[in-house]
Formats: sequence, C-alpha cells, structure tokens
Amino acid sequence: MTPRSPFSCVLWDVDGTVVDASEGILRRLTLCLSDLGYPPPTREELVHWIGPPMHESFQTNVGMTPEQAADATAHYRRIGKADGYTTGARLYPGIAELISELRDAGIPQSTASSKPELQVTALMEHFGLTSKLQSITGATPDEKTLASKADIIGESLRRLEVLGHDTSRPVLVGDRHHDIDGAAVHGVPVIFVRWGFSWPHESEGAQAVVDTVDQLRSLLLLPEEA
Repeated sequence: MTPRSPFSCVLWDVDGTVVDASEGILRRLTLCLSDLGYPPPTREELVHWIGPPMHESFQTNVGMTPEQAADATAHYRRIGKADGYTTGARLYPGIAELISELRDAGIPQSTASSKPELQVTALMEHFGLTSKLQSITGATPDEKTLASKADIIGESLRRLEVLGHDTSRPVLVGDRHHDIDGAAVHGVPVIFVRWGFSWPHESEGAQAVVDTVDQLRSLLLLPEEA
C-alpha cells in the first residue's frame, strides 16, 4: 500500500532535527569567542547556541550588543567558510530514510532553517537530500533581512505555494522553542523531536512530541486505506 499523510507538506528545521552539526559548531564557536576575548562554551552549553539565529545567541549568551553580535556573527561565518560548512556534520539516524519515504509518497518538503541558506544548501547537497526536497529555505546571508523563524517559515511556505504545492495543512518538525513560536505565527502545528539540543520545557505548545524517528514516521505517514 502507498502511504499517505495527514499533512499536505512538511517543513524541516535543520540543526538538531535533521543534522547534528554540534561538533563543527563547538569548534567554530571556540575559535570565534577565543579570538574575541570570551570564554568558549562547553559541549553542555551548546544547548544555548544551537537552534536560534547566531546573531541572537551572541547577545543572549555572552551579553554582546547588537553591533558586537553582528561583528561576531560575521567572524563566526568567516571561520565556518574556511572550515567547511559540512565538516563534522552528520545526519540523525533514520532521518534521510524518512525524508525519502515522504518524497516517494508525494508529500512536498522544504527546509525552514535559521542557518544561512547557503549553509543549508551545502548540507542538503552533502547528504544527498536536495533531490528529495521541493525547496530549501534558510536565513539570508546578512541574517537580518530574513532571520526570524516566523519569517523563514513564511518564506518556506510561500516558495512551496509558488511551485504549485498544497500548503493548506503544513507541519513543522523542529527541536527548539523558537520553532514552536515561529510556527504559531502562521498557525502551523509543530512535531517536536527530543533528539536535538533542547530543554524539556521547550516542547510546550507543540502538537506532538517524539523521541524516535519511528514515532515521527507514524505521525507523518499513515497506511493507505483499503
């Protein structure tokens, strides 16, 4: 039987949901903050950094002004470009297979990531996921024009609509509170995954919470009715 879905399209957060890029992020943050005279984060503190826009994280986590955060973000991105956007990144087990199954079932999919779109594109290409997605959406290079999760989700939906896909029953799969807050602006339900970098309370407001890819699959794909 061909699977079907209760959703007309699926939007994917990337960091902590599809890709574990924590190794590279920790290395780049260590270099960046050390260069700027700040103590580097421990791996345990990465929960404060992974997910929200980096410009926001520099202000929240080390008390930078918006201007200092803009300079720090630019320096961090320079380090990332030299390091390679895919260095140390890995897919969470089973995610690529689920994305393939959704593609085979005819469910349109797009990323909706706070990472710069250039980096998201590099990651999707690196892991062979580009052909399985109808669109790739991330933040603009300046991380200001298109940076908030709400704006990115809106742009992701807009691009799918322009391509002629049904966005009447969307769902976002994410792992941080800003995924839920951003999706709420558009009335998009969120399936919260617990394998990323998050605090337990961050799932509040999600339509569902899952611990495994199998649980996620059971929500995104249903058997075809006889």
